[in-house]
Amino acid sequence: MNEKFSILSNCTSGGCGAKIGPGELSFLLGSMPKPSAPELVVGFDSGDDAAVYMIDGERAIVSTVDFFSPMINDARAFGRIAAANAMSDVWAMGGRALFALNLLCFPEAMDRAAAGEILAGGADKIAEAGAVVAGGHSIYDHEPKYGLAVTGIVETKRLRRNNTPAAGHKVILTKPLGVGIVMAAARGGAASPEAVQAAVASMERLNKYAAEHAEGFDVSACTDVTGFGLLVHSLEMVSDKFGMLIYADALPVIEEAVSYADEFILTAAGQRNRNHAGAMIDVDMLPFATQELMFDPQTSGGLLIAVATDEADALLRAIRTDDPLAAVIGEITGRSGTPIIFK
Repeated sequence: MNEKFSILSNCTSGGCGAKIGPGELSFLLGSMPKPSAPELVVGFDSGDDAAVYMIDGERAIVSTVDFFSPMINDARAFGRIAAANAMSDVWAMGGRALFALNLLCFPEAMDRAAAGEILAGGADKIAEAGAVVAGGHSIYDHEPKYGLAVTGIVETKRLRRNNTPAAGHKVILTKPLGVGIVMAAARGGAASPEAVQAAVASMERLNKYAAEHAEGFDVSACTDVTGFGLLVHSLEMVSDKFGMLIYADALPVIEEAVSYADEFILTAAGQRNRNHAGAMIDVDMLPFATQELMFDPQTSGGLLIAVATDEADALLRAIRTDDPLAAVIGEITGRSGTPIIFK
């Protein structure tokens, strides 16, 4: 890409790897008063994907916001990825996106054409989602950043939470792990074009399709795997009531990410996730690369779906029509000691 579009040049981190770590975030939210409005059925206190506010007995508004700095030097692709990531929370909650507001931070000295490409990329994905751009807000900043505030709607009977799994349900992951590691390798000039292409294609793909395939199935819990990595989001799913058995050999991965992890091409956010989960989960029996892939921050990662065991294969087949690497990666168990174990 032409240097005048070099949106990565001044960025210290990018994608969901730029998120404040789960431990630090819990500390910050600890000083916030808990929401008390009876209409707010899902707020920040539960660590769920989006806020849900009741309109009436049948429908609720789903509201979420997400933005970050670039992880790729292609401005339009960055816009597509950021928009796909921001809208994902609505689908994880079982809703559909209605409209989005752009959030743009942009260096005053950078070529305006790059900002236009970012917004155009976001518009591409908003249109694909069946939603509309309704406005936004922009400011000058030292680093480019982009994302969306998204408003959606959900029928209350279809509302999905991230922490209500049923014991015995199978767990499906719809996208491969490793995008954070691949993009870290790309930033250092060590990633193959094929690995970057696979990561970008995964990040740009909307979770809308997997969520729609899950309609009509006995889904007990759902969340999207983003900056906190597979293991921290799994901890959120099991909360303090359940456990999870993860089939380590069944995890879908971007193959090149395994070798990059073995070469210690890692991310700071992955280390923050490890530090947060390390006291609760013992991963020492697993290969190092597998450990890192499960801690790796996933920008616009897949959905983590808990579904009835007798329906898991049928749901997986449906999801694979759009997400071919989706896999059953584990099962929900009762809680007995360590919240997550492996086989």
